[in-house]
Amino acid sequence: MSLTDILSPSDIAAALRDCQAPDSFSPKKFFQISGMSKKSSSQLKEIFRILDNDQSGFIEEDELKYFLQRFECGARVLTTSETKTFMAAADHDGDGKIGAEGIDCFNYR
Repeated sequence: MSLTDILSPSDIAAALRDCQAPDSFSPKKFFQISGMSKKSSSQLKEIFRILDNDQSGFIEEDELKYFLQRFECGARVLTTSETKTFMAAADHDGDGKIGAEGIDCFNYR
């Protein structure tokens, strides 16, 4: 399964266009534009599985900086500031990684 099986390619493209400039990424806005904010918990968990590049069951900060590239290989890398802000929003237990439940708890839905 790929992200385009769950999200519209045109919505993904629009979300990526919206945050092309460094330090312009807003997780809330990205979730809204890409259509992720309208997905069910089970669909979000499938998206999480796809985004978890090493299939560890967690998204660590090193993986999170490449978040946009998981949607399109030519997309930019998140800046350090964007990565830390995104991690803080989803890492509810402060262990430095996001579990599958974290993607459903972003408060972006």
